[in-house]
Amino acid sequence: MKLFRYRQDNQVLPGVSVGDVHYDLSQHIKDIDRDFFDHNKVKEVQSLLDSQSLKTITNPEFDAPIYRPGKIICIGLNYRKHAEESGMEVPKEPVVFFKATSSLCGPNDDVVIPKGSQKSDWEVELAVVIGKTASYVSEADAMNYVLGYALHNDVSERAFQLERGGQWVKGKSCDTFAPLGPYIVTADEVADPHNLNLWLKLNGKKIQDGYTSDFVFDIPTVISYLSQFMTLEPGDIISTGTPAGVGLGFNPPVYLKPGDVMELGIDGLGTSKQTAVAYSGQ
Repeated sequence: MKLFRYRQDNQVLPGVSVGDVHYDLSQHIKDIDRDFFDHNKVKEVQSLLDSQSLKTITNPEFDAPIYRPGKIICIGLNYRKHAEESGMEVPKEPVVFFKATSSLCGPNDDVVIPKGSQKSDWEVELAVVIGKTASYVSEADAMNYVLGYALHNDVSERAFQLERGGQWVKGKSCDTFAPLGPYIVTADEVADPHNLNLWLKLNGKKIQDGYTSDFVFDIPTVISYLSQFMTLEPGDIISTGTPAGVGLGFNPPVYLKPGDVMELGIDGLGTSKQTAVAYSGQ
């Protein structure tokens, strides 16, 4: 199944998709959030689908498919060619950083270029959604903790990230810098998460085109590794890195400007589209 959240009448409501048919869950499920995953309500959703009692909806306006996960954990430089284009060594251990959960937005929302930004950039990524509490798990057992997968654009401000000192989180956590979705696709629908094509177009030109088979650290390695340092909780998101083709890697570099359109997708997980807009506050 494909879980999603959608906007209607100034509300955000939960839904589920099977094939190309979208169903409303709002009469049965409060939201797709930490509580949803804590109480394993995916089984309840399956029962509702089996009962054939759900109302269909057409052309939903997608919000992020999960409300405020506990953590958004990212793995940096996890494709060799991306490490090379960034001028960095291929890491010997996973590079770990966080995105603030306040950066989360819908898959087709505008991306706001932050105040003072000159180097905002794009990164198509496969996001892994954790389904149950994981602490000190083995690589052999790690995939049992995966609930599903989602499409993620790990938008990044390179000057904030790399030129301001300290950790990368400053360049990763601006508002709207985590367009997610449209769906969380449950793991049973993804035959091989290590052989997915992921791509991104800028203004109609494909500039990222890679496969998850090029991971430096695969998903079981990442989950096991992270679980040695923190408890992974239901609904947590792990974003697994981006292939080559980011703006930082061009010579000269190319960065987002107002009006630029990013379109991105991953096999079986859907597509998303964001327009870059200038910050309009004070």
